[in-house]
Amino acid sequence: MFTCGAVLLGIVVLLLFWVVARYNGLVTLRNQVANAWKQIDVQLKRRYDLIPNLVSAVKGEMKFEQDTLEKVIQARNQAVATAQNPGAGIAAQAQSENALTATLSRFIGLVENYPNLKSNEQVRALMEELTSTENKIGFARQFYNDLATSYNIAQQVFPASFIASTFHFTPVELFQIPEGEATQREVPKVDLNLGT
Repeated sequence: MFTCGAVLLGIVVLLLFWVVARYNGLVTLRNQVANAWKQIDVQLKRRYDLIPNLVSAVKGEMKFEQDTLEKVIQARNQAVATAQNPGAGIAAQAQSENALTATLSRFIGLVENYPNLKSNEQVRALMEELTSTENKIGFARQFYNDLATSYNIAQQVFPASFIASTFHFTPVELFQIPEGEATQREVPKVDLNLGT
């Protein structure tokens, strides 16, 4: 009788350890996902700061492209507004960012048509910064999506799904491009040979 009670107690203790380990694992993943999202935020903020400087640097030369310049600023302002709205959600943020990326692509394509801008050191520096930032955004998105996928899987696999549902862990959205918007899958192409 004593042996049976000890075995039962051992099973209960092991079960408690397993529950604590799974709970802590889910909390760890949730915090890693939140941190990854903040890394995207940092890079997006950098892009938001670069765009007005770049538009200002090319404005005098691109007098006949005012409509394009205004669209870039509007897309940037919409993305900033969405980022600052805590209830907007990841899908809305992704949509705003993808619209900004598409507008930037058109804008950068037009900049390449102006020879005077190609030799401007300030424009060159801003374009290089923008390229670097776009790459960092891409890596940050990928890192976030990798962690978010791991977090979602950890909640859905059996038997850990019982822990996730008991403690109200919820899946997170991936930062993705909507289907049918293939043109927005492209990172703005920046010609780094502006002066040559």
